[in-house]
Amino acid sequence: MQLETDAKARPAKAEAFDTGQVLTIVGAHAVHDTYTGFLPPLLPLFIQNLALSRTEAGLLTVFNQGPSLLQPLIGHLADRASLRTLVILAPAIGGVTMGMLGVTSSYALLALLLVLSGINSAALHSVAPVMAGRLSGRSLGRGMGLWMLGGELGRALGPIVIVSAVEILGLSHTPWLMVGGFLASALLYVRLRDVPVHVAHSVEPLPWRQFLSIMGPFLVPLIAIITVRAFMISSLTTYLPVFLTEEGSELWLAGASLTLLEGAGVAGALLGGSLSDRFGRRAVMGVALLVTPILMFLFLFADGWLRIPLLLALGLTALSVIPVLMALVQESFPENRALANGVYMALSFLIRSAAVLVVGAIGDTWGMRPAFAVSAIAPLLGLPFLWLFPKGRGSSAGRAPV
Repeated sequence: MQLETDAKARPAKAEAFDTGQVLTIVGAHAVHDTYTGFLPPLLPLFIQNLALSRTEAGLLTVFNQGPSLLQPLIGHLADRASLRTLVILAPAIGGVTMGMLGVTSSYALLALLLVLSGINSAALHSVAPVMAGRLSGRSLGRGMGLWMLGGELGRALGPIVIVSAVEILGLSHTPWLMVGGFLASALLYVRLRDVPVHVAHSVEPLPWRQFLSIMGPFLVPLIAIITVRAFMISSLTTYLPVFLTEEGSELWLAGASLTLLEGAGVAGALLGGSLSDRFGRRAVMGVALLVTPILMFLFLFADGWLRIPLLLALGLTALSVIPVLMALVQESFPENRALANGVYMALSFLIRSAAVLVVGAIGDTWGMRPAFAVSAIAPLLGLPFLWLFPKGRGSSAGRAPV
């Protein structure tokens, strides 16, 4: 009788949202991304202290983000073995690699530290979202929204922490900041050491060749949606300050506008993920792809303070799709969740990098206003692709309607 009761209890527990453990993983994401947020504010100091060209400084970002391409490989391994340790150690490794930047005296050593930081980041972003997804039960969209919240908080805190540390302690004392990473990893060990990475009743992962053949039809709409969104997101998150200063805004207002956009994006990620659990992934993405261009054109034709509420609305809609896509990818391939998530993350990095270059080239040739107009039209081109997502993938339990 006891065995029968336990057997019935397991599925119910698996479908429940484990708030405490999900928030623990979200906290790990926040701490890790706080450290990765150190690089942009330090670039001017590296240019000055190491006599770097702007191209050399820009390559440092490539060294840091390039290992994202390893995420499918790490995800493939994570589907077959418990890589929980990578999640637990991520804040500590991030603290060491990024905290040591301030005392680095050569470009080669900077590049090495940033590559190691990038590999650590690729490991965390391959494994941790899948752990959070499994602990989210039926509320996968909500879990991915919270995961996004952690990253946004980290990216917001990182520049503030490193600038304050350099101002108060000096650049040579930034290694003290790694203490926070060690403390976070110690807490993660206590909280996550007994958390299973794979649920007991999961199906066996497919061989990678079979997985790729099954994922083929899914990749067409996935790449299309990532691409059309990449133009919009690149414009808003990379070139918004440039656009506003060219339009005559003061630098402080341009910077504050980006903060408003990202802040609204946090709420958008939480809202979009949760709504997709209830109304379906495709419905939420469709509304976002339709409404965001309208808001973008209104923003282009608005002036002065009228742009502020439009920026808030843009943040809510434009950034709400990310957790929805992550949830759709994971639930569509339950046999290879981590591999599927890794493929998605690697594609996002490649396409986003290309979109930034294209939007910048349009801005150099015709100006940022035409570049923003092209970016506004792009999401509309993605609407027909929503109906190309194959149906019937994933388990019926624990997934939202597509």
